[in-house]
Amino acid sequence: MLETRNLSKSFGAIHVTRNVSLKLERGERRVILGPNGAGKTTLFNQLVGEITPDEGQVFLAGEDVTALSVQARARRGLSRSYQKNTLFDGLTVEENLGLAASVTHGHWHNIRYDSLTRRDVQDTVREVAEQVRLMPYLHARVSDVSYGVRRQLEVGVALATRPLVLLMDEPTSGVGPEMAKGFHDLLNDLPRDLTLLIIEHDMDLAFAVADSITVLNYGEVVFDGSPEEARGSSLLKDIYLGAWEDA
Repeated sequence: MLETRNLSKSFGAIHVTRNVSLKLERGERRVILGPNGAGKTTLFNQLVGEITPDEGQVFLAGEDVTALSVQARARRGLSRSYQKNTLFDGLTVEENLGLAASVTHGHWHNIRYDSLTRRDVQDTVREVAEQVRLMPYLHARVSDVSYGVRRQLEVGVALATRPLVLLMDEPTSGVGPEMAKGFHDLLNDLPRDLTLLIIEHDMDLAFAVADSITVLNYGEVVFDGSPEEARGSSLLKDIYLGAWEDA
């Protein structure tokens, strides 16, 4: 469903990603781990088209999308939630979801009006709100809800675009243990045919949700395998200085 072949990117003398090759099957849930500066977010930026790789290719559902824009990739089913919130604080939770759903359903001419009145848009909003547990907050302004609810809304906005593949950049960043557990449950409740690629720093969440784990270090893939194989990897224990012992 999503594949990279020898993806490489340098900024001056700094090699941020080096020959990264990944292949995710439909419905696979893969977690990307790695220390700070390993190239994880830069890899995501190349996948969605925000950064052009120096070398290599990106394929989505078998199509080479390397030269396509962010918008063109999104229309083909590649969506992303960010580490930092990118929401419209002055609008309600429902309106934020509605704007994303309006684009998905092709309502471009009066997007704000369409997001509030179109039946197909409202059906999508309700479905997504139930998936990410936002029904109690639909009519609340984003500026008035908690940080954890905003993180849920980020996922909801991405889901409202009806993606084939969803990239999630540290969905539990900045939330407490209870909210992290809530995200674990949320991810497990998402449709199993949705392909997920997740950057995560929370070891417990990573091992709980992943079908497979990829580890980057200095921009290179140093491990690619199952959570069970990751637990037994001495290389990964060295990289994380024992953090795996408690995972």
